[in-house]
Amino acid sequence: MINVPENAHTDEIKKLAEMIKGIRFPMLTTAESDGSLRSRPMATQDIEFDGDLWFFTRADSAKVEETEQHRQVNVSFANPEKSSYVSASGTAQLVRDPKKVEELWKPAYKVFFPQGTDDPELALLKIAVEKAEYWDAASSLIGRAIDFARAYVSRDPSKLGEHAKVELR
Repeated sequence: MINVPENAHTDEIKKLAEMIKGIRFPMLTTAESDGSLRSRPMATQDIEFDGDLWFFTRADSAKVEETEQHRQVNVSFANPEKSSYVSASGTAQLVRDPKKVEELWKPAYKVFFPQGTDDPELALLKIAVEKAEYWDAASSLIGRAIDFARAYVSRDPSKLGEHAKVELR
């Protein structure tokens, strides 16, 4: 067995947190009862990523029903302006914790939940991220051109940017 330094896990979470910060609407992918995949945009919460993702949802929604059947989900983040992409897979869990709802609640959510935090169907979907994969390239046109030139000359596509698979749990 290989010993992984304790801070390696923390560094991976920090890297992912940095990459997904500011991406307002990632896509959540669930599996329907027939096994087909379904994706929809979700609003991210303004909290530091610690390995868990949180989304407000209606407890009676199709996505909740789907996650009760198939708990494995994927959340994909894209920031084309920074040439930064993250695919995070993990386990979904419906959470009905009034304290957590209050902690994450923003007045803008009344658009989707007119009754606010008193809505009996208001719940949270927690995604415990188990694995993630990311692609992070230079964000400027000049930086991408330099990276492309390095990759071309060296015949090494890894020079196009940083790419890694990480295991969080």
